[in-house]
Amino acid sequence: MIEHIQLIRNVGQFDNVSPGQQTSFSGMTLIYAENGRGKTTFANLLRSLSTNNPTLIEERKRLRSSTAPHANADPHIVVQANGQQSFIFQNGAWQTHLPEIAIFDDHFVVENVYSGVAVDSGHKQKLHELILGAQGIALNEALKGHISKIEEHNRTLKTKEAAIPAKARGAMNVEDFCALHQNPNIDDEIQQAERNLAASKDADPINKQGEFKPLSLPAFDTAEIEAILQRDLPGLQVKATARVKQHLEKLGKGAESWIGEGMQKIADSSDDEQRCPFCDQELKDSDIIAHYETYFSEAYTSLKQAITEIGKSIADAHKGEIQSAFERAVSEAIQNGEFWRKFMDIPAIQVDTAEVARAWKEAREPILEILRAKLASPLEKMTLSEDVLEAVKSYDGYREAIAGLSSSLIECNDPIKAVKEKAATANVATLTADLNKLKTIKARFEPDVATHCDAYLAEKNEKKKTEVKRDKAKTDLEQYRASIFATYQQAINDYLGKFNAGFRLDSVSAQNNRGGSSCTYNVLINNVSVPLASNNGPSFRNTMSAGDRNTLALAFFFASLDQDAGLAQKIVVIDDPMTSLDEHRSLATIQEVRRLAQRVQQVILLSHSKPFLCQVWEGADKTARAALHIIRSGQSSIIDTWDVTQDCITEHDKRHALIQQYLNQSDQSKAREVATALRYVLEAFLRVAYPANFPPGKMLGPFHGECVQALAAGNPILKQADADELRSLLDYANKFHHETNPAYATESINDQELVNHCSRTIAFTKKG
Repeated sequence: MIEHIQLIRNVGQFDNVSPGQQTSFSGMTLIYAENGRGKTTFANLLRSLSTNNPTLIEERKRLRSSTAPHANADPHIVVQANGQQSFIFQNGAWQTHLPEIAIFDDHFVVENVYSGVAVDSGHKQKLHELILGAQGIALNEALKGHISKIEEHNRTLKTKEAAIPAKARGAMNVEDFCALHQNPNIDDEIQQAERNLAASKDADPINKQGEFKPLSLPAFDTAEIEAILQRDLPGLQVKATARVKQHLEKLGKGAESWIGEGMQKIADSSDDEQRCPFCDQELKDSDIIAHYETYFSEAYTSLKQAITEIGKSIADAHKGEIQSAFERAVSEAIQNGEFWRKFMDIPAIQVDTAEVARAWKEAREPILEILRAKLASPLEKMTLSEDVLEAVKSYDGYREAIAGLSSSLIECNDPIKAVKEKAATANVATLTADLNKLKTIKARFEPDVATHCDAYLAEKNEKKKTEVKRDKAKTDLEQYRASIFATYQQAINDYLGKFNAGFRLDSVSAQNNRGGSSCTYNVLINNVSVPLASNNGPSFRNTMSAGDRNTLALAFFFASLDQDAGLAQKIVVIDDPMTSLDEHRSLATIQEVRRLAQRVQQVILLSHSKPFLCQVWEGADKTARAALHIIRSGQSSIIDTWDVTQDCITEHDKRHALIQQYLNQSDQSKAREVATALRYVLEAFLRVAYPANFPPGKMLGPFHGECVQALAAGNPILKQADADELRSLLDYANKFHHETNPAYATESINDQELVNHCSRTIAFTKKG
């Protein structure tokens, strides 16, 4: 199935067209285009894709000035079909073609049925091929051609085989090499295979190499530090505290620590009498000693001990040996990573130990300094400064990054164990073979090599197809030819009957002549057999109208499809089947197109007739239909989505919806348009309800007058109430029409009055 046209460049009216995904095709795809917009070019494009005939594209290369974009570029086409497969035309050729496409267009008619008004020998030969081609592709003439073609395939295969670089396929034969499947992960698998092979060769170093060890940095517990800095002894006597503080201030910096040490010496003295440790005088008469004893109490000593311990713990946790150990651990991890990265993916190890040490020091030193200050004045409340906290935060950033890196490295230890196990049991020869196989697969799908391989496979595939055709031609030719013409004649006549044609075919048969096999037939008109050609008297040329000839061509096409064993897989393209068809055949054509859509993979219907396409759309499967149109964009044509439903809505439907919408929600910007629509809605209703009395061309005023006269004569058309209501509605509606009111464009509109007449008009047109 054709799914999407991705690109049409420099073909006919198409300059550089890249339709969006919203223009996707479906099982039934309708394409509307005005004449001259590129509809025929599009059908020709699909014919080229089907027949792999690049000339059909090249001869339609877009004409443009030398200064236009892509002025000298060749046609370029990308068609998406058959499950996202891309069919590309570039550099004057299709990379691959889509033979399932069958096309009915002027080309089909001229080539197979008639040209102008005549059927010549070429048409007879083509028709003969058409009749047989549905099953055997002209088996009667093909047998010798198939044999010759197979010999040509063999010669071509040798040439294409030689074009495939022997270095790329190594020891692999061409058949196996070209049959390799593409691997989207080939580069990753090659990398892993290379690592496995390298590991197998370095089994001993791998076994000795260590795994990753955790990396960490000690933390600063700022909450604990803040707590100790804020501690004091609130239970000290106020008088003692004040007296000691006063004395300490006189002594200056460091006095508290100095006095505290002296009091400890007094307490440790074995003498009964307290004496000054500095001047050896008795202290029993010193009033400040008592205050000292209260101030420098056991709690005071305990507080100093707590300050000392937390300072020591921080100094121990962050001492130089710890920093050195961290730097060694990082260096070891880097060396480990460099080793294991040859065999597996290892996270990048980027740690600036000098920067970490700087941040570490900037956090540690001020913390220890403030703890020393606290130790000197234990009862003074202190706090960490914002600078210190910011330094800790900066250090914590490094610490968290190190923790994350450590976690990533530790996760590598299990894969490292697996590498060690594989290295211990690996077979170097097997791993080498696996790696070479992967490299061969990669080489197979390198662009240059892939082109040659694809060409070889395509040629080989074509050879197989030819062999099948040859074998089938040998066994089926005579039997098939004996029965097909009678079957085809009946199929054509069946379709002619469905298309309401006034003629049938007679004596459809094969002829053998010097120019090759051909098909002849007569046209049966009024039971008179009319030949295709005659020097005088009736013939195809003077008895068949344009509509008849096109109907015959369409019947030929449908009948040929019926004979195709692969019909279910066909993509059928029909270009303007209504050309020259009489109106009474349009419904039959629509019905046959719908039936065909149920039997083939896809139908693409192109036409310049919106009504025709709308009728097809309305009866198509809603779950498998799409509508596009080819429209002008500047000096080019583009493909876009087509809102069929909008084009299927009649003007009457639009006016009726406009009035109803105004009733539901007043929109003053629409008021005059609504008022103008009232009379048209009344006219449309009365044309249908009273066709005999209100035929096309008759005006509403005279019709109302006729209704009044009929009431007086006792033979009413409308009831009295309906006639009166119609008159009232007309009086209002006529104010907004130029035929009845020269000043209609400036007639004022009252919303309430308009709503009233809208409601009454809708009610009037609902009468049975």
